[in-house]
Amino acid sequence: MEPIETIMVIKDNTFARQFEAILPEGMLSVEYSFQEKKIFLTKINTPEGFENQDLINALLKNIMEIIIEKKFRLMPIHPKIVLFIKKNPQYKELLPPGIRI
Repeated sequence: MEPIETIMVIKDNTFARQFEAILPEGMLSVEYSFQEKKIFLTKINTPEGFENQDLINALLKNIMEIIIEKKFRLMPIHPKIVLFIKKNPQYKELLPPGIRI
């Protein structure tokens, strides 16, 4: 069975400092903070009982594209985001010089 591409609308809620996607199960979000031109991805929030890693990965891929577009450097803090970067080495170029995962 081939993976299904998910079209996801991502909202950058600057007031709450998080990227948000509304799903039938509820809101999926990734919290962030800024320091200089670096974005720190600090936490993934999922609806209770939500375990769809494919949708979390789709959200993270969309966030990576936003980071590329805005020319930020990425500081993945949350362990699941670090694991995502390890599994998707094309995003390692977003890490600041000297940061290795």
